[in-house]
Amino acid sequence: MTITRVEETHWLAVEDDREVGRGDAACRPDGRMFVSIDAWQGAVFDRLAAAMVADLSTPLYVVVDETDREVRAGWERAGFTTGRREREYAVPTDPRVTGLDAVRRPSAVTIVPAGEAQEALLRVLDRAIRDEVEATVGWQAMPAEVLPRPAGVTIVDPSKYAVAELSGRYVGLIRVAPVTRRPRIGLISVLADEQRRGIARALLAHALGSLHRSGAESVWAEVDESNAAAVALFEGVGARCTGGNLELVRL
Repeated sequence: MTITRVEETHWLAVEDDREVGRGDAACRPDGRMFVSIDAWQGAVFDRLAAAMVADLSTPLYVVVDETDREVRAGWERAGFTTGRREREYAVPTDPRVTGLDAVRRPSAVTIVPAGEAQEALLRVLDRAIRDEVEATVGWQAMPAEVLPRPAGVTIVDPSKYAVAELSGRYVGLIRVAPVTRRPRIGLISVLADEQRRGIARALLAHALGSLHRSGAESVWAEVDESNAAAVALFEGVGARCTGGNLELVRL
């Protein structure tokens, strides 16, 4: 068996003139390098992992289903350890189930529906939130963002964002991807100086209510299990944990 780096981010394992495995690497918009391997045999996996680790600079990251013990063990043999766990939640939209029908918006806060936010103000808010996150836990603690986008662009489709407005400025946002089978809540965040006022809950109530009226019975969301506030927010509206992913890292 031979392992060949056929492209900058692509490796092939070949045995007896046939492909028996492949590895890929991709730099995500947040600058982190994620790797993956497709191989049926443990020995092939190990050879590919060793070659990729030798060729690439660390840190390297990989995401695996927490129930896939075989794949997890393969990456651990290559020196990867668990960096974080992300829970997957099924979130009901019916306000009679979530209890959000009784939620009142905080005083003087207005929810601007998705597609109606002023793009310039939305981008200012997005940048401010990212700066706050980077100055504390770091953006790597947020759900992984895999959408391709031009360098420096952090909002690909403004129409997916609903925002909370207070005194003429945007102070919180929620992003919903309207996937046909089950929409996904990709992000919900509020500026630090406006937290603990119920704004995130009001944004969630608005988004879930809109989805319920459009016919979606549930949505899904991913939450870092170390984010106690986000876990409490979703579990408080009846969200059910259906699984999770592990983010492994090799430093």
